[in-house]
Amino acid sequence: MRVYIIIPAYNEEKYLSATLDSLINQTAPASNIVIADDNSTDNTATICKSYVEKHPNISYIKTSETGDHLPGSKVINAFYQAYNSIDQEYDIICKFDADLIFPSDYLKTICTAFTEDPAVGMAGGFCYIQKNDTWVLENLTNKDHIRGALKAYRKSCFEAIGGLKTAMGWDTVDELLAQYHQWSIKTIETLHVKHLKPTGHTYTAKARYKQGEAFYKMRYGFIITVIASIKLALLKKKPLLFFDYIIGFFKAKQHKCSYLVSKKEGAYIRSLRWKKIKEKILR
Repeated sequence: MRVYIIIPAYNEEKYLSATLDSLINQTAPASNIVIADDNSTDNTATICKSYVEKHPNISYIKTSETGDHLPGSKVINAFYQAYNSIDQEYDIICKFDADLIFPSDYLKTICTAFTEDPAVGMAGGFCYIQKNDTWVLENLTNKDHIRGALKAYRKSCFEAIGGLKTAMGWDTVDELLAQYHQWSIKTIETLHVKHLKPTGHTYTAKARYKQGEAFYKMRYGFIITVIASIKLALLKKKPLLFFDYIIGFFKAKQHKCSYLVSKKEGAYIRSLRWKKIKEKILR
């Protein structure tokens, strides 16, 4: 399978080389790797160019300005500037972060998942972070969810969901829409990916209400938003974030922010969410 990888990068001089080395040394290398340098002010560009000179399957673009470093919009805008530069001959398109170290069999394993089951629309492993010299699961989501840091899509699934949304929540709504279109999500627990920079490490103060706004835009409704906000705040071990999420939800409602999904898709999403909530309660 032809795998194309796009890596949005902003000031990643500390980590980018490790990410690229882990992708170069895959047992089944990618056909195309594009680094989207989002106007970095460090040595990211120099590192990119050094890899481009040595590896014909790696290319580099410097993006036009994509705004403040807010979760969702900035990274996906950078992704699409790179995506628009590639051909459409891929079978699998990946959006990877620039601060990951992948196991050598990562791409081969996800390709096998896509090949063995034609219903799989998305596949991925799990992020691990270092704590006290030990790599532990970055446990911010359920194990049936693929983190935004390491998304891989079958081309027909990517097209069915209309690509990626330029808003926080893109890495949740993509899976919900994939299921709406009858695709399955494949998580592979044996694939341990080292995440060198904790999620949210570079988020600015402007991002504090964005999660609640995302819940609104995905048409969760208030009750599901409350449940999701409690869960996420506790997983992050910052209970007071709950109030930021709820404030964000009501700010989005007050300003009548545009939804990320249609009414029909929203009804499906709420039904799916309630189903999973009930399953957990009945365990």
